[in-house]
Amino acid sequence: MIDRLRSLPIRSFAVLTGHVVASVARNAASTAIVILASLAMGFRPDGGVIDWLAAIGLLLLYVVALSWLAAGLGVIAKTVESASTLSFFMLFLPYLSSAFVPPDSMPKWLQPISEHQPITPVIEAVRSLLTGTPMGNNGRLALAWCCGLLLFSVLLATALYRRRTSR
Repeated sequence: MIDRLRSLPIRSFAVLTGHVVASVARNAASTAIVILASLAMGFRPDGGVIDWLAAIGLLLLYVVALSWLAAGLGVIAKTVESASTLSFFMLFLPYLSSAFVPPDSMPKWLQPISEHQPITPVIEAVRSLLTGTPMGNNGRLALAWCCGLLLFSVLLATALYRRRTSR
């Protein structure tokens, strides 16, 4: 497939961008379903329109960053199975965050991992926006993590793709 795309008059960056856009669209649809299900089950957020837009924007930024990272990992994978294995940690990371339980209820050795990783400030910022609770530093930390991860992921994916397709 890559050889066919290389023969077309398109920029190489468009291939990666297409994968990322498709991934973000799938994840946005999945997130919308989860939000609708939570509202149907009784979740009543206190956030206003601006809070909802900020929460959705932050979630989209995080998904874009992870999609670029997955695209980079996919470039170095030789098979679909190895691509899934390489990106497994992205699926496992929420379980080590404050998404399900507060970090102070976790074992002492796990608390620093939970408190100092990208998903915890993103989750806490979204929670604060939607429930009207104080955000503290979580908004700034979430933006820093997302922007840093996005920059790293775009550079990594682009470099790996160029190296792979130049052969």
